Amino acid sequence: MNASISRRLVFWLAVPLMLLALCGALIHYLNDVAPGVISSDRRLKQATAALMAHVRVSDGRVSLEAEVPGAAPLPPADDVLYALRDAHGRLLAGDARLPPVALDSAAGRQQGIARLGERGLRALTTRFDTAAGVILIDVADLHPAAEPATRLGLMNTLMWDFVQLDLTLVLVWIGIQLGLRPIKRLRDDIAQRSPLDLRPIDEASVPRELAPMVITLNRLFNTLRTSVQAQRQFIANTAHQLRTPITGMQAQLELLAAEPAAAPLAERLTLLKEGIRQLAHTANQLLTLARADPAANLAAKSRRLDLQASVGEVAAKFFDRAIQSNIDLGVDAAPAAVLADPSLIDDLVGNLVDNALKYTPPGGRVTVASGLRDGRPYLSVEDTGPGIPAEERQRVRQRFYRLPNSPGHGSGLGLAIVEEIAKLYGAQVTLDAGAAGRGTLVTVLFPA
Repeated sequence: MNASISRRLVFWLAVPLMLLALCGALIHYLNDVAPGVISSDRRLKQATAALMAHVRVSDGRVSLEAEVPGAAPLPPADDVLYALRDAHGRLLAGDARLPPVALDSAAGRQQGIARLGERGLRALTTRFDTAAGVILIDVADLHPAAEPATRLGLMNTLMWDFVQLDLTLVLVWIGIQLGLRPIKRLRDDIAQRSPLDLRPIDEASVPRELAPMVITLNRLFNTLRTSVQAQRQFIANTAHQLRTPITGMQAQLELLAAEPAAAPLAERLTLLKEGIRQLAHTANQLLTLARADPAANLAAKSRRLDLQASVGEVAAKFFDRAIQSNIDLGVDAAPAAVLADPSLIDDLVGNLVDNALKYTPPGGRVTVASGLRDGRPYLSVEDTGPGIPAEERQRVRQRFYRLPNSPGHGSGLGLAIVEEIAKLYGAQVTLDAGAAGRGTLVTVLFPA
């Protein structure tokens, strides 16, 4: 997943701001700390050189002469503290308050911090070889600029810079989140739309920076609407072009069958009429399947539909067929409403009733019902036919699949059409056994 815009902005702001803070600390060090440190180092080295010039060795004893012609004077006591010790740490001259320093045998000089009470002073320890042996010269700078407090001030400044950096990034993050609110509102607006909602987005309600994207989206929506309308028009034209010649063929066959000269061909004409009827039925099912496709329904106009009335009207169209097949077709419909295209719901119910009548033997019963279940609208068709084995109930939803040894010459599209229309409206289709485990019960449960 790609990183978010807000994280990228914070990252690209954090890196330069951090570098600026480090540069500021470096400048502060060079301007305020480094000159004092360099000056302190210079005083310590000068004091060490002066002490070396005043060291005298007589009879194996080391002493400091107060005045040495041509040599620099001893460092003032209020500027530099010093102490001379032998290799064993015994004080030879100077201030005993300076702690001894263990100098590495390979090192000739060592800098550090000497503790004098609660003060930390910048110190320098130097090895000095004399006739009486090795002498360690310790000098500590009493000048305020050389105290570690200066470095502590640098650390405090650096820490405060990073605290300011953190606060700045927090404020930047909050500002980015507030600035991205229009994008989130646009995202939520699009996410809340159904696939059927292709209304243009109001360009005046988005920031100027998002206007080009919204204009592009509106063009896309308009293209989709145009394409869908063309597809729906094509389906309508195809339906008309298919139904007209098929209806004409059926009418001509009826007239031909009524002629006395056609009596010897009656059986063949009956088979031909059944084939044409099956062709018309399959063509209608294919067109219904095409109409149920979500892409063809993006521009469809759904309206509030009374399931009770729709179920009753569709069932009434099959009463004659049920009487001819000696099947008891009943309706048990209660009030319920859904938001859908009436013609598609009629196709859904019609395919369920057609399947039930097709597979129910004479003397059987088919019941069409509707109502509310747990606050959700539903419709169902129950028959007393052979039923669908549990292991086949998922496969019969597929297009062109028919149960082995099924009667009739169906195309295997009935339940596929029901599944597609239900999916279009977010409904659930369940296949169960009927009452007392006999027959099939198909239920379509719509969202509340």
